Amino acid sequence: MAHEEVLSTPSSDVPVEYSTEDGALKIFGFWIFLATDLILFACLFTMYQILHINTAGGPTEQELYDVPGFTAETLILLVSSFTCGLATLEMRRGRRSASMGWLVVTVLLGLSFIFLEVREFVDYVNRGATMQRSAFLSSFFTLVGTHGCHVSLGILWMLSILYQLGRRGISAMTARKIFIVGLYWHFLDVVWVFIFTVVYLQGVM
Repeated sequence: MAHEEVLSTPSSDVPVEYSTEDGALKIFGFWIFLATDLILFACLFTMYQILHINTAGGPTEQELYDVPGFTAETLILLVSSFTCGLATLEMRRGRRSASMGWLVVTVLLGLSFIFLEVREFVDYVNRGATMQRSAFLSSFFTLVGTHGCHVSLGILWMLSILYQLGRRGISAMTARKIFIVGLYWHFLDVVWVFIFTVVYLQGVM
């Protein structure tokens, strides 16, 4: 990597994404956004816990949930969280190409996750398990679908950051964007762990 572009870092121990007051304020603001998003998912989890036993004679959790399928989704998302963390680490080292490479891997893993989730939803619908069928299915599609929409947004967000990194390299602004999208992606990973536990594992037990 002879042509690797390395950002000259200041002598202080302050990470580059926090090196400007504007960047630090925007990161703080994003933590507040994540707190509000956490409230949203807490409401959706509560709704699911209340409604998941109301199948109205339709398909049940045990009949629908596919252990290999949701296990594969979980492993893919966990690995993508790790690769996203590597992208942030390489950004802090000033290695643009390596950071971009790990972001690309994260995007590909995210697309794989979305593909498996869409395939799961299509399979359910083909078996007559639509949102309108029961309160259980309405709460399931709302909770898991909301998370899937967040993942899709994260993928588009990473693609836009990749474009900016390619044009501008690593700066205080692009470093802050990589760090924030990493926070977002790790948050979605944590939410999925709860979905895996509360929805899928509880459903097949």
